[in-house]
Amino acid sequence: MNNAPLAERIRPKTLEGYLSQQHLVGTSGSLTQQIKRGVLPSLILWGPPGVGKTTLANIIASTSGRPFYTLSAINSGVKEVREVIQKAKQSGGLFITKNPILFIDEIHRFSKSQQDSLLGAVEKGWVTLIGATTENPSFEVIPALLSRCQVYILNSFDRAELESLLHRAMQEDTLLAAMDIELQETEALLRISGGDARKLLNIFELIVMNDDSKKIIITNDKVLQQVQQNTVRYDKTGEQHYDIISAFIKSIRGSDPNGAVYWLARMIEGGEDLKFIARRLLISASEDIGNANPTALIMANNAFQAVSIIGYPEARIILSQCTIYLATSPKSNASYMAINKAQQLVKQTGDLSVPLAMRNAPTKLMKELGYGDDYKYSHDYENNFIAQEFLPNEITNTKLYEPGNNPRENSLKTYLKQLWGDKYQY
Repeated sequence: MNNAPLAERIRPKTLEGYLSQQHLVGTSGSLTQQIKRGVLPSLILWGPPGVGKTTLANIIASTSGRPFYTLSAINSGVKEVREVIQKAKQSGGLFITKNPILFIDEIHRFSKSQQDSLLGAVEKGWVTLIGATTENPSFEVIPALLSRCQVYILNSFDRAELESLLHRAMQEDTLLAAMDIELQETEALLRISGGDARKLLNIFELIVMNDDSKKIIITNDKVLQQVQQNTVRYDKTGEQHYDIISAFIKSIRGSDPNGAVYWLARMIEGGEDLKFIARRLLISASEDIGNANPTALIMANNAFQAVSIIGYPEARIILSQCTIYLATSPKSNASYMAINKAQQLVKQTGDLSVPLAMRNAPTKLMKELGYGDDYKYSHDYENNFIAQEFLPNEITNTKLYEPGNNPRENSLKTYLKQLWGDKYQY
């Protein structure tokens, strides 16, 4: 067992030894009682790398006493899935407390057909599925499978938890406990690991095992010297993943095509997921450009569809074209700000009643109650417009949309002023 990596050697076996995720497995956590009773729904564990998804799945299985099967989406196909399901059917029977657990790591890497092959087993209760993913299940898990699972979000470790993990390793691991180690500084370790506990422990072990000193003192300089070659690489699952995508979007927002295409190249060279980049372009097209150039959203959506079909390496050209188009488009966040204001207003005012004139009246009773009375059908009037109030009575004349200062939205200002007069005076 000493040949196993440090992260594996100190992997907790019980909930009591499980670090963090108290919202899930603490005293009042949403999973605690289910785990202890061994009666679980199929579930998806969603969180960044190295936060304990696999560990939690193993603890669930051992605590519940169920048969446990595991597959990795990287090297398993439909054939392997069906073989495991057949074994599970034979060993699990129909008793829910004995249903085998099927753990699939990186389930977001499964194709649609692979995910489809799980549906029958999950629906009929032959297995309890536990999927682990670093990607948003809404995008990466097919709706039919997602609807049959509960999604639980695992949070990144905070600084105190990561430092606690290092101290635990020094105390509990046989190899490290026999050494004289002083953890003098931790900033470099924490920064390079990017909140990934597995990566943190692997780096820590590398540094300790390469030091022949009788007393090993861990400092920031020592850490950086040992792993310097790794710090300049793009880590698509670590801190740089978020920093570089942030720089990418800010370059587009700032109308700098040179900066935008540079950060795009950094992600491409680092092997970033095509769909992740394309999704961020879609968001930017609406959030940062909006009605200043509505074609930007069409361009971004077409780019998303195209790269999904084509893949690397040619998809880089499509991403570059879309990136440069968005960066050079006029900018407006008016739609983004409008929905923010509207949602805040809803939270402040609650469920205000729909005005009677705006209500649907499909029945005689509703018509008798005045539903739809005084509603004016816009197309019956000149220019297909007649002024009337569409908001609840309590918030009449509230202004939520403020058009941006760009040619297209300036024309919208003029149009709204012509229709509404002073109500839409900007």
